[in-house]
Amino acid sequence: MLYTQKEFDLIMELGRELKKMYETASRNEQVAMVHVFAIKNGETILKNKIKPVDIIKAADLQESYKTEISKGVKLSKFVTVREDIELP
Repeated sequence: MLYTQKEFDLIMELGRELKKMYETASRNEQVAMVHVFAIKNGETILKNKIKPVDIIKAADLQESYKTEISKGVKLSKFVTVREDIELP
C-alpha cells in the first residue's frame, strides 16, 4: 500500500514508539507491551487505515507481532490504558 508522506511519517513515529515500549519491557512483558501500544494507539491506527505489518516493519520487530497489534487495536474499542501507569 502506498502512503502519503504524512502517513509514512506517522508510521515511522508509531514504529519508534512501539520499538521503545518493546525493548524497555521486561522479557516476560514484551508481548503485553505490544498489546498496550496497540490499545493506546488503536484509534490513530484505525483512523489512518495503517496496516499493523507496516508498524512492525518500522519498529524492526518480527512480522508475527502484526497479529498482536491487530488484537490490541480490536481491544482499543473496549478498553483504555490506565493513566496511572507510566509507559516508556
